[in-house]
Amino acid sequence: MESINNVDFTERKPVESAYEQVTFNNCTFSDLSGIDFMDCVFKNCNLSNAEIKNCKISDITFSNCKLTGVNFSEAKDFAFAVKFEECILDYAIFERKKLNKSFFTKCKIHGADFTQADLSKSKIHDCDLWDAVFINTNLAGLDFTTCKNFTIDPTSNNIRKAKFRSSDLAGLLTKFDIIIK
Repeated sequence: MESINNVDFTERKPVESAYEQVTFNNCTFSDLSGIDFMDCVFKNCNLSNAEIKNCKISDITFSNCKLTGVNFSEAKDFAFAVKFEECILDYAIFERKKLNKSFFTKCKIHGADFTQADLSKSKIHDCDLWDAVFINTNLAGLDFTTCKNFTIDPTSNNIRKAKFRSSDLAGLLTKFDIIIK
């Protein structure tokens, strides 16, 4: 696998129109629009507020990356598959995205927007979902038992067969303005 290390792509876009089996280490990006990434790894990269319009993201791993404000709903839908490990995804947008082959592990996902997304076959482990937005989101079968700080309205989301700890049930009942002791 080819490696690209310590490159600041904020002044210029990456040269190639497609990257396959490339590892990006300690790189900074601002515009990845129209570029195809297949089977690539991003380690310790900063992609905060990066543009990704019509970007192909297929079997991509982001490890210890900062992705604040990235609008993943603008990426191509075909073959979209991501794995996030120990990433910061604050205010990322996944609106209407099929994330059913995606993994989120030990991520900070504050204020992210999952409106109308399909997370039904995703894996989410040890993530902090403070103020994340779930509206008409398919969460069927998801295991939230290792996650924290989520608020999910069961009347406007599909949570069929989703798993929750009994201590986190307050996050499902917020809408009803009830007091739980």
